[in-house]
Amino acid sequence: MTSSAKRATGVKSAPAKKYRFSFLREVVAELRKAHWPTKQEALRLSLLVLIVCAAVGGILGALDYGFFRLFADLILGG
Repeated sequence: MTSSAKRATGVKSAPAKKYRFSFLREVVAELRKAHWPTKQEALRLSLLVLIVCAAVGGILGALDYGFFRLFADLILGG
């Protein structure tokens, strides 16, 4: 066994219950620090995401249809 492995086995960890509560407390503290968007910002950004998704979906759908027609004409002969 290496020296680092020997040291790792001798380290004691905190009790699981205490760790859970401190973890949750730290999560709440970090969420309070976060910048939360206003209702107007959230609505505007959500609409932007929907518009981008529709545009990308339309482009991919058109490409898919184009490739389908191309291969159908080449392989199936019309």
